[in-house]
Amino acid sequence: MTEPVLEISNLVVTFDTPDGDVEAVKGVSLTINKGECLGIVGESGSGKSQTFLAAFGLTSDNARVAGSVKFQGSEVLGMRRRELDGFRGRKVAFVFQDPLTALTPHLTIEQQMSEVLQHHFQVTGAAARERAIEWLERVRIPEAARRLSQYPHELSGGMRQRVMIGMAMMAEPALLVADEPTTALDATVQAQVLDLIEDLRRDTDAAVALITHDMGVIARMAQRVAVMRRGEVVETGTVEEIYSAPKADYTRMLLNAVPRIDGARAQTLTAPDEGAPILEVDDVRVSFPVQIKDGSIFGKKKPLRAVDGVSFKLKAGETLGIVGESGCGKSTLARAVVQLLPRNAGTVSFLGRNLVPSEKETIRKARQDLQIVFQDPLASLDPRMTLGASIAEPLLSFEPTLNRAQREERVKAIMAQVGLDPDLINRYPHELSGGQNQRVGVARAMIMKPKLVVCDEAVSALDVSIQAQILRLLIDLQREFNVSMLFISHDLAVVREISHNVLVLYLGRAVEYGPSEVILTDPRHPYTQALLAAAPTPDPEIARNKKRVRLVGDLPSPLDTRAPLRFLKSKIIDDPDAVQYRPQWNQVGPGHFVAEHDPPAAVAAE
Repeated sequence: MTEPVLEISNLVVTFDTPDGDVEAVKGVSLTINKGECLGIVGESGSGKSQTFLAAFGLTSDNARVAGSVKFQGSEVLGMRRRELDGFRGRKVAFVFQDPLTALTPHLTIEQQMSEVLQHHFQVTGAAARERAIEWLERVRIPEAARRLSQYPHELSGGMRQRVMIGMAMMAEPALLVADEPTTALDATVQAQVLDLIEDLRRDTDAAVALITHDMGVIARMAQRVAVMRRGEVVETGTVEEIYSAPKADYTRMLLNAVPRIDGARAQTLTAPDEGAPILEVDDVRVSFPVQIKDGSIFGKKKPLRAVDGVSFKLKAGETLGIVGESGCGKSTLARAVVQLLPRNAGTVSFLGRNLVPSEKETIRKARQDLQIVFQDPLASLDPRMTLGASIAEPLLSFEPTLNRAQREERVKAIMAQVGLDPDLINRYPHELSGGQNQRVGVARAMIMKPKLVVCDEAVSALDVSIQAQILRLLIDLQREFNVSMLFISHDLAVVREISHNVLVLYLGRAVEYGPSEVILTDPRHPYTQALLAAAPTPDPEIARNKKRVRLVGDLPSPLDTRAPLRFLKSKIIDDPDAVQYRPQWNQVGPGHFVAEHDPPAAVAAE
């Protein structure tokens, strides 16, 4: 008989607030067995994280917790603080979403890892250092001994998350609670971290509670699944049962809302116009001077080539998906195109006009046709302005002859078009949900009926059902206004859903371009292949039998001129400051271009 590690029975979590009691968790019951991964899935506010925080005494002071939580047969609720301090980290360990906030910024990696060993095992000094190095190597961090002296900000996001996992597992706990451990990571780094968690689960026979909103991650990692909504478990079962025959309407909605690289699109895209391109980007380059240490008092400056010679064309009514990992130059390229960042070289022609940075009046006139929708709507909207005032702001700049009543009429019309109740016109951003605020951002961008809209990770922070709604909205507005879009995302399935063509960037350079259906089914460049292989698939059978393609090591430093030639090492000049060879473009199919590369020695297939 399988041994249960954690048994949660009828757990209730209630918060005392100025507006009364808020019941965040409503009678949740869960069991996790030894060596098993239980996936806990649901949208924001479903109570996933609060269930496990409350189970182990990590709620805020205004919380009341009732029910039963048994860990290896012993009741946890009601434990004293001293007992919990010895229990947490030793028998149960947490890995949180953002390692930069979970790690202590002013302590080195060695100090933080040694703290765990000293607290739970009274191991210090050389023995602790040796154990720390062993675990850093175990979680696949290169040059482990050197990393011990570094601080969290000196490591990449993927490395920081691996340090967190190493710290959590070095005490060999019986249960690992991984709370959205890969949400903030790029696709290839996410794949590495998930592989690591799976390997550690098998090696140590630890139970894993994997909390996530990503149905693809659950399909790949979990043996059993619990679906939560509004503080309750609406369905449990094996991963095969949940994905092949979901019983709850909410589970079916979640699965249907997940965009997929395989299968049919949720909506058919309207073909772009056949005329001349409205946007032509030729050899655009953007670099930033970065101060580096070289032994001198002030150091020296090196150029960080954020965008290093990118070219493309965009037709009216076309969406170009721009994909790549963090630091590849996606957002910098888009901001240079819409003249929010100065470029060092290259040309941008929009509607037949060459947008020269010195010609400010030409750029100002073009701005009403160039709009942008940002990732975080709350950060991009003024909290002191009503929704109506935020949406109407472009009208004040570009149509100053409109009176107040006319502006209000235009605002209410666009609110209705983006699916917002016009009666919300006098509300403030904090009074709306994330999905509603993103619709406000879309309305603000669309009110001038622009010719080009940049969507910069516009759906990545949204729950899957809200994400599907915003994607449908953008496709409908494109069809109605014939607007062109640059759609920036690290999620290939989302890009396929909305894009006619795809541009893949790697460290500031384009490595592949072509029709989205072609690139996402027949990628030719090793980097595109690795991105595609790392993308989670919401199907357990496909996820487990998928051919694995891994990039070896972490993303190299963009300050090193050799870095963009990771896939063309045969042409590298072994000098980090030398002017390197530029890969040529090869056409491999109709409209499908690939940067030249060596046989994929830098990529390992399994």
